[in-house]
Amino acid sequence: MTKVLHIDSSLFSGQGVSSTLAADLVRRLRQRDPSVAITHRDLGRDPIPHLDATRLSALSTSETERSPEQQAVVDEADRLIRELQDADLLLLGVPMYNFGIPSPLKAWFDHVARAGVTFRYTAQGPEGLIRNTRAVVVTSRGGRHRGQPTDTQTSYLTTMLGFLGIEDVRFIYAEGLNLGEAERRAGLAGANDEIERLAAA
Repeated sequence: MTKVLHIDSSLFSGQGVSSTLAADLVRRLRQRDPSVAITHRDLGRDPIPHLDATRLSALSTSETERSPEQQAVVDEADRLIRELQDADLLLLGVPMYNFGIPSPLKAWFDHVARAGVTFRYTAQGPEGLIRNTRAVVVTSRGGRHRGQPTDTQTSYLTTMLGFLGIEDVRFIYAEGLNLGEAERRAGLAGANDEIERLAAA
């Protein structure tokens, strides 16, 4: 049975374009294999708190010295990590905001990137510990940024996922969504074609 961790990060929750496209991929995966297990997190509806000094201190404090409040923070991060560790496929719905990823998704990365758990430092450099997991990123953009300096999403997500050990990363781009109706239709059609091919593979 395939386990999918599906994370949407649109501020518009399920109404966002990236969320709608990612949901369509989930629907197609379930059509192909009804046994697929989905864990869904909607960061627009239920955001993870951003990392601050209090939360970082909690995550850095040894188990024997944590206060109950600090333990609650660690327990929350541990749940996020277990979801990622259990997943065969990580599906990210990611709109572009000001050339970057939404801040709630950055907060998710900040909580799951933990030394000794999801990565470790070695003499050869950092090594990701999330193995046998692949990722699909469905991203929506108002303009056309793929291959341009303004596309900081692709490089950041490729680097961050690789840092955690996820090297098999596929991007599906819906671009030009705010450049007129024809451009929008073309951008969505291209993304839908990619989703159909991916689900059928």
